[in-house]
Amino acid sequence: MNLQAAFIFLVGDADASTRAVVSTPSIDLNVIGCKNYAEAEAAAKDMTAKGVTAIELCAGFGNEGIARVQKAVGADVAVGAVKFDFHPALGFKSGDSAFL
Repeated sequence: MNLQAAFIFLVGDADASTRAVVSTPSIDLNVIGCKNYAEAEAAAKDMTAKGVTAIELCAGFGNEGIARVQKAVGADVAVGAVKFDFHPALGFKSGDSAFL
């Protein structure tokens, strides 16, 4: 069975169609665009319920955003993040500034 993983990215114009699955012989990577932290938490919970055990977050997530997703999915799911202190797509702000 392939590793089930997800990459969640933040983009203001995301909708229900902003999703894709990239598969290789060893991994199924669910790619999900979300408008804000609340949507990301819901997407992470949904993916975990579908068997995802590893979630990577885009650089738009600040420390608080990362913590919110980890809390939403629980300690048994690995949550990691690409990191920019100030994300160019968020007006050179952290997601913590943009969404909290």
